[in-house]
Amino acid sequence: MTKEEIEAWLEHVPVFGVTDAQGQGVILRPDNYTSVLYFFISPIMANNTMNQLKANAPEMDLRVSAFSLGKIWFSMLNAGDDKEVILKSPGSEEGSPITGVDYRLVPDTRDLLGARMLLTMNPEDQEKLKEKGEMTPEIAQEAIKKAMTESPKFNETFNEIPVFLISQMRMQKQAAEGEEAVQLLPMYFSLQNMVSTWQQFMSQASPDLQGTEPAINLMSLHEMIALMQKESPIDFRNVLLVPPTPVEGGGPATAGAGAGTPTVQDPMGSMGGGSTLGDL
Repeated sequence: MTKEEIEAWLEHVPVFGVTDAQGQGVILRPDNYTSVLYFFISPIMANNTMNQLKANAPEMDLRVSAFSLGKIWFSMLNAGDDKEVILKSPGSEEGSPITGVDYRLVPDTRDLLGARMLLTMNPEDQEKLKEKGEMTPEIAQEAIKKAMTESPKFNETFNEIPVFLISQMRMQKQAAEGEEAVQLLPMYFSLQNMVSTWQQFMSQASPDLQGTEPAINLMSLHEMIALMQKESPIDFRNVLLVPPTPVEGGGPATAGAGAGTPTVQDPMGSMGGGSTLGDL
């Protein structure tokens, strides 16, 4: 896939950053040497960051703004350290150009932990869980400790974005009039969304499919996009990257109410374009 095709493939995925009233990103300095601009997969984490900044500087007019991941993936997140940006003081119209800004994409901490647990859970752990019939506090504590100390990947808190999939799952893309429906393989930022969609799918499946164990797989978003730019047996044009959505009533907001196959919706469209969480 070309860079333009990848940008279009990512375009519907919203990420969130702390900005001023003009939509300019707020550059932070976690130490005295690094200038960092954060984008968050989770709007809640972005909102928490904004509230922390407001607590330290109440005079700053800050909000959380939504950005298209497709529009910033190559132009910002992977543009290199020499990309120039204009640095302005709060409330100032004047600014000075700087380079060396570190753009960081931050996953939801729950999904980061979920990815680590999937990578460190072995067959013995799964058998122990089946014997108990539920995740007891003891099993959970042991699994979390193992995930935090033994995971071979996803040990950074930024720029390591886990993407989850179940190989048996498919989504049906809404076809235009006169066209055939297309089956897509969904990949999820949210482990909880994926599990909830699987449970809904299985509740509507035929009796011979009831009890099917999901084949859960895990990929890194950065590694996946690198793979897209090479010859690959996977046609990523038939893969849908599903943004995280709140889970209500036992099923995710992206699930369709139709014939058992979830349909594709546009999460960016429901956000009203430039609306920000800081305005709510």
